[in-house]
Amino acid sequence: MLDIATTIRTAKEASRGLASITTEVKDRALEAMASALGSRKEEVMSANMRDIAENPDVQGAMLKRLKLNSDKIDAMVEGIRSVKGLKDPVGETMSAMEMDDGLTLYQVRCPIGMIGVIFEARPEVVPQILSLCIKSGNGVVFKGGREALNSNRCIFGILMDAIKGIFPTEPYVMLETREDVDSILGLNDCIDLLIPRGSNAFVRYIQSNTAIPVLGHSSGICHVYVDSAADIGKALDVVLDSKIQYPAACNAVETVLVNSSVAKDFLPRMDSLFRQNGVEVRCDPASKMYMPSAVDAEESDWDTEYNDMIVSIRTVDSVKDAIDFINAHGSHHTDAIVTEDRAAMVAFYNSVDSADVFVNASTRFADGFRFGKGAEIGISTNKIHSRGPVGMEGLMIYKYIIIGGGQVVKDYSGPDARKFKHIPVDRELEMR
Repeated sequence: MLDIATTIRTAKEASRGLASITTEVKDRALEAMASALGSRKEEVMSANMRDIAENPDVQGAMLKRLKLNSDKIDAMVEGIRSVKGLKDPVGETMSAMEMDDGLTLYQVRCPIGMIGVIFEARPEVVPQILSLCIKSGNGVVFKGGREALNSNRCIFGILMDAIKGIFPTEPYVMLETREDVDSILGLNDCIDLLIPRGSNAFVRYIQSNTAIPVLGHSSGICHVYVDSAADIGKALDVVLDSKIQYPAACNAVETVLVNSSVAKDFLPRMDSLFRQNGVEVRCDPASKMYMPSAVDAEESDWDTEYNDMIVSIRTVDSVKDAIDFINAHGSHHTDAIVTEDRAAMVAFYNSVDSADVFVNASTRFADGFRFGKGAEIGISTNKIHSRGPVGMEGLMIYKYIIIGGGQVVKDYSGPDARKFKHIPVDRELEMR
């Protein structure tokens, strides 16, 4: 029987040498991964079809996340190549300071170490995070859900086959059984950062049952506020895209707030677009005056992530009301305002306490690839380490390195102590 703790500790030991691998070797490994995944697309889709057939109970938003097609696999390949094109962060000198003559302090980027990724459905997580971990010099242990077992196993196998002989495979592990999750959660002496990807309940379970730092978010209750100074055409486009472009995503809009002064003009047209696209509308009494076919919203709707073709609508009287409502009912994920008024937009992006705040743009732009990060390890609503769509920077930390010439602290202590210079210098530390 596989000893999970031993396997992960072995992987962590192997990961310690990744920081010294050159950018050229990393990029060769990434290109091999991209080429292999693109050429073996049919294998991946066949494995994915087995997952869908073997899990008939998987429906709705989870099924949409699980199901792969040619375009999704092409996006995985593009994501790997995008990571290849990113600057290698390992060993980058963030700052340098001359503490004294011949005594220099460097702040240098380095990998976090061993990353644990626990995810439901979402087979695309494997190439996304593996490519980022290779480029950033981290090891990673994956634990996918049973519903994607065949897809994950197939993709991971293809990627590992691709890098053999180019890049170490030992720091990368795929676990498969349900019991493995609890084993991972207890390995706080070995795993440095956990990244959960899945439902609200799943992420909350991970956050509540481990001492390992967790990067992520438990829900995606996102809003669009249509201001009194909104361009109605822009508002219709932004709201519709935010809801229907991919409703199962965590950055899809769930609640639309509409200023009462534009409700008469905006809501009937928005209602028509929603009905044409199969969206169920739930609204408050003030909004229902202009959307008579809508369902009456319940109080719980304002705190619900639908992950489906459902949207709630509420009328408010000011940008302040919208901000207060979002801060009270949102999940601090992604929220947007549609307005042509500078004072309203400034108030909104200064006061909405969310990881992503957009002006006149769809909430669906909250994505690591769209943000130019190459790929995404997840979206975080944390207020430490990393926030929003997290790319490679979320897998990096830093260390301080002093290069001296035999200096000792006693010379800088006491009545005749030498004085520190503390002069910032433009100097790179050679790391390889």
